Amino acid sequence: MANSKSASKRARQTATRSLRNRRVLTRVRGLHRRITGTGSHEADAASLISAIDKAAKRGMIHRNAANRRKAKLARARAAAKK
Repeated sequence: MANSKSASKRARQTATRSLRNRRVLTRVRGLHRRITGTGSHEADAASLISAIDKAAKRGMIHRNAANRRKAKLARARAAAKK
């Protein structure tokens, strides 16, 4: 339990942000599972890249982690085309 008004506000903000972050990261993981499970679809891949970029822009994942995920996806798509 928070001891001051500012601490209780911080707790509320943290709860709200945690829910938002969880929703976004769950979407990113779900899109990734959809692509790797059924094969690469261009529309799904584009939406995954967009979701990764947005998550990195908002600070939900580190930008280097976002770049690493996109590079891994690009390598997998290139290998699938061969």
